[in-house]
Amino acid sequence: MLDRLFNLRASGTDVRTEVLAGITTFLTMAYIIFVNPTILGDAGMPKEAVFVATCCAAALGTAIMGLYANYPIGMAPGMGLNAYFAYAVVLGMHVSWQAALGAVFISGCLFILVSLVGLREMIVNGIPKSLRIGITVGIGLFLALIALKNAGLVTGNPATLVTIGDLHQAPPLLAIVGFFIIVALDRLKVRGAILLGILAVTVLGFSFGGQQFNGIVSLPPSIAPTLLQLDIPGAFSIGILNVVLVFFLVELFDATGTLMGVAQRAGLLVEGKMNRLNRALLADSTAIVAGSLMGTSSTTAYIESAAGVQAGGRTGLTAVTIAVLFLLSLFFAPLAGAVPAYATAPALLFVACLMLHDLGDIDWAESTEAIPAAVCALMMPFTYSIANGIAFGFVSYAVLKLLTGRVRDVRAIVWVIAVVFLFRFAWLNAG
Repeated sequence: MLDRLFNLRASGTDVRTEVLAGITTFLTMAYIIFVNPTILGDAGMPKEAVFVATCCAAALGTAIMGLYANYPIGMAPGMGLNAYFAYAVVLGMHVSWQAALGAVFISGCLFILVSLVGLREMIVNGIPKSLRIGITVGIGLFLALIALKNAGLVTGNPATLVTIGDLHQAPPLLAIVGFFIIVALDRLKVRGAILLGILAVTVLGFSFGGQQFNGIVSLPPSIAPTLLQLDIPGAFSIGILNVVLVFFLVELFDATGTLMGVAQRAGLLVEGKMNRLNRALLADSTAIVAGSLMGTSSTTAYIESAAGVQAGGRTGLTAVTIAVLFLLSLFFAPLAGAVPAYATAPALLFVACLMLHDLGDIDWAESTEAIPAAVCALMMPFTYSIANGIAFGFVSYAVLKLLTGRVRDVRAIVWVIAVVFLFRFAWLNAG
């Protein structure tokens, strides 16, 4: 039955290999069940309900990816998108988390529409590679700032804006230890390096950080505090257009880039294309909508799925295995609640460092490409807003191309996005 459902033999794999690949991928991305409640909890969302929503959204999205698209790709609330949701939208723009969930819902519906009518390829191909890199790197820098702040390694200073934290306190020291553990384990190719690093710091926190142990296993908490609590009318309030646009763009690039990258590593690309890419994108966008209904930020495909592919995963059975493991994680709520912010900070910083990898792909000899990418990346942490970074990136790209007589190098979609962001700045300034 499994062979017929997932085409195991035709894909050159078997049940044992697929299950082991699913376990491998789960171990590399399970950190999100600890990190996501911490980040969204900072936005005022009930952590226990977010924990359940995270597990359920990840399980649902990954199951759809496996059963509908038959790809060995895990899905869960995306890093970067959850930080934008919590720190930029809710805390920065003073939007309620219910309205922010409404914006996620709207962006997911737009993503479904774009996938169904085939506009995705036109949009992705229309955005210059340099700006895509700038967005990825900028989100990495933004995550790094959040991680350093949560660890207590960076703190505010009225004279210099930021300064180093108190290294005589346990949290920053434990965070440093956790970061070194994660990097070392990852270099030694230990499966679940990020998860093991988080757990190691949490355990040390019981002895040195004043953490309290409340057990490991229990019945799942209630999801009621976040289930169907999204405020769609509130999402259409002033300024939310900008929020929806950023969610939409980052989801679009993140999902497409991850799917193509993992598929290429798995040998699933035929002449540079994925045969079932549209199904995979529909699975991704459906998970975004479902996640917003449950009470979590945007769900997306995880690049950590490459670990399972490396272990031999080739079909949707790998994804279904991941989904089952996320459902089983629901019974570990006490452990998730005991994980402090300084234990998840090393994981955030490690992911942030990996996101800087693409800097080398920018054509630094062409200033009209490199400068907008750099502006995009730098403005995200320095304005504490992913939206502002993307806005400055697109506007500077369009302006520099215009001033240097290279208007024909700019696709129409770039002009449209640049004008939308300019209108947003003018509108906000006027209001």
